[in-house]
Amino acid sequence: MNNVRKNVLIALAALTLGGAAFAAEEQAQAPQGPHQHQQMSPEQRQAKRAEFQAKMAEHRAQRQQQLHDALKLSGAQEQAWNTFVASMKPAERQPHPDRAAFANLSAPERMQKMIEFSKQRTARMESRQAALNTFYSTLNPEQKKVFDEQTRRAMGEHHGMHGQHRPGMMRG
Repeated sequence: MNNVRKNVLIALAALTLGGAAFAAEEQAQAPQGPHQHQQMSPEQRQAKRAEFQAKMAEHRAQRQQQLHDALKLSGAQEQAWNTFVASMKPAERQPHPDRAAFANLSAPERMQKMIEFSKQRTARMESRQAALNTFYSTLNPEQKKVFDEQTRRAMGEHHGMHGQHRPGMMRG
């Protein structure tokens, strides 16, 4: 019985040490908590953002190419397609307002700033809609059906709109 206890204790000790070593290795490799982003240098954040933007641009180009191929566009439709695709490019990233300066604004001033930001976003969406309408009007009924089916997810469901309509093929 003593040998069984010794073997069990040895096995438990080995498992405990192995688990502790594994946990230490995982902790060394894992980000340091939920605020890891804040611990990155500005250069690291910029590099991470550039990497993400490149990945998204590649993904967007693939989706656009798939849609283009599925639509089987005629030569006469290509110009409207190119205008449409160009309009869907994400807007240039605007610098965020200084948080301290924003916090020092009065409540009505903060609301006014938020309205201004919203109007800028609406203007970008309206420009995209104009290009979409122009392109869509060049499509025949079969192409419209393909376009509607292939963009349905990107125009709402994919962005968590849950039944609401979200204009624009891509976020921006």
